[in-house]
Amino acid sequence: MNPKKVAIFLVAGLFVYLSLYTWNLRSGHLTRLSTYSGLDSVGMVLRPGKWLGHKGEGFVDRYVDLVGLKQQNEALQAQVNALRLENMTLRERAEATARLEKLLSFPPPPEWTRGGARVVAQRVGPTALLETILVDRGKSSGAVEDTPVISIDGVVGRIFRAGLKVSTVLLLTDPSSRIAVVGRDNRAEGVIYGMGAGDPLVVKYVGFTSSLEPNEILVTSGMDGVFPKGLPVARVTSVKREEGTLFMDVQARPLVDLPHLEEVLLLKRAAQPEDARPLWE
Repeated sequence: MNPKKVAIFLVAGLFVYLSLYTWNLRSGHLTRLSTYSGLDSVGMVLRPGKWLGHKGEGFVDRYVDLVGLKQQNEALQAQVNALRLENMTLRERAEATARLEKLLSFPPPPEWTRGGARVVAQRVGPTALLETILVDRGKSSGAVEDTPVISIDGVVGRIFRAGLKVSTVLLLTDPSSRIAVVGRDNRAEGVIYGMGAGDPLVVKYVGFTSSLEPNEILVTSGMDGVFPKGLPVARVTSVKREEGTLFMDVQARPLVDLPHLEEVLLLKRAAQPEDARPLWE
């Protein structure tokens, strides 16, 4: 820039300043204006900080409220979960009670008494080779070996081994199970053999000339000396007659849903005068 022009600009600026200074000394307008504008400037600086402060306080208050609300929701959720669990437990107890009442309403065969028991385990034993269940009745309540075990739907099996408080029940599906039966309609006699879980029962020794049809119910005949007469055992699924044989090839399936048993009945012959102790003390 030209030094001459700079000098003229400085002189002009100094002249303007001195003129304004002299005029302010006489009138005081610039002093009052600077005072107001300074306050306004301070206000402009402080106003955003104050706004941020209010926002910060509101944020903290909302955060505290949200934390309290979250804790309250967690407490309410815990109460809901506890009530849901209690409701499920009460419902399960009510259903178990209803099943047991229905079971105990089953009339025992003549000259027999009955008592309820709960299933506490399935397929017991070191190797679980036997088709068995464990029930909460033992010798202390009158349960002994070969005690018949039934449900509301039919025969379950017999007690295989009795402990003091619990007993092992051999199911009718076990390969070592044998139950003497007779057709409920046509009175064809035979013996039901268990073949293992999932396999159909085999009915042996049904005479070739006997009358036995699919869907017929097989009931206990009482000839085995273990089960009373007339208890439903199985439903016939197939009957085959082959020339040159003495017996028919008969298969059946249990009437009881064995894998889902929860309660059963134990049968015992009615006490004689010399054995007055009641069953299932």
